[in-house]
Amino acid sequence: MIKPLIIGDLIAKIPIIQGGMGVGISRSSLASAVAKAGGIGVISSAHVGYDENDFEKDPLGSNLRSLNNHIKKAKENSLGGIIGVNIMVAAKNYDMFVRESIKAGVDIIISGAGLPSKLPSLTKGTSVKIAPIVSSYKAANVILKMWDKKEETTADLIIVEGPKAGGHLGYNLNQLSNIDDLNYDEEFLEIIKIAKLYGDKYNKSIPVIAAGGISNGDDVKKYIDLGASGVQIGTRFVPTFECDAHYNFKMSYINSKKEDIKIVKSPVGLPGRAIRNKFIKDVEKFSPEIKKCYNCLIPCNPKNTPYCISLALINAVKGDIDNGLLFCGSHAYRIDKLSSVDEVLEELTCRL
Repeated sequence: MIKPLIIGDLIAKIPIIQGGMGVGISRSSLASAVAKAGGIGVISSAHVGYDENDFEKDPLGSNLRSLNNHIKKAKENSLGGIIGVNIMVAAKNYDMFVRESIKAGVDIIISGAGLPSKLPSLTKGTSVKIAPIVSSYKAANVILKMWDKKEETTADLIIVEGPKAGGHLGYNLNQLSNIDDLNYDEEFLEIIKIAKLYGDKYNKSIPVIAAGGISNGDDVKKYIDLGASGVQIGTRFVPTFECDAHYNFKMSYINSKKEDIKIVKSPVGLPGRAIRNKFIKDVEKFSPEIKKCYNCLIPCNPKNTPYCISLALINAVKGDIDNGLLFCGSHAYRIDKLSSVDEVLEELTCRL
């Protein structure tokens, strides 16, 4: 029998969180399908309004409006399922995205790419659950200690993202070059201990979620047996009929080979994992001209950035895979067909 994922008063009958993927990869279609099936669906706030008519003129306004619409649509289409939103701390106007998510009725706010120091105060007085994404015990300790001291509160769940995840990673290039030396499982067990420590202090259970490179039922069972309350999975949900991305983007995963998946340099100062396509090869030779800044990320300076990550990700979600940044997890090459969300969830839980 599958043990549900319990986060306070929220109960997901399937202990799987669909990872938030931007730009536009996980919006209301994918998130609602996962939530309706009993998991937790997550919308990425990163340029969620990229296809709005006024996006080029007013990216902030169109993103906030689109985020509100997609959260409401996902809640409605999932028949009241659990919907989360992933908001990067590095995003400009972070506070506005948090407030808009709360206003739209989101259940969980997940934040990584920085220390989410403001998240407890922004959600105070609401029923919204808060979850930091961390890559190490050290990061978990810093966040939980900070929230305890400054806000007199703690996390509702903790997502521990390992080095095999897709997109931006919380590790440096040297660590990723020696990935076998990174003992993710050991770090994970230490984070479970600190979660229990703060959980006991605040008289609550803090679920700890494994993430990064989890792609099949054996992986899921391994981390549940290790002590995880659930797992977060992104890559496996991309080649689904319900995923919000263009067909070409989905097929880029299906057609990829192991040797195509590489660590790439991102303009925001973090390494990332992506499919090495024509765009990546071109960027290695020269920096494309940046004709417009979308003013989206704090660490990004258009004067010295190698390319516009927003444009590259927008190209990808629209299906222009030769000129797009194709973020993916380390095991994307294992996927060989399009599936439904229900089929993926059945496969992922077959060993539980």
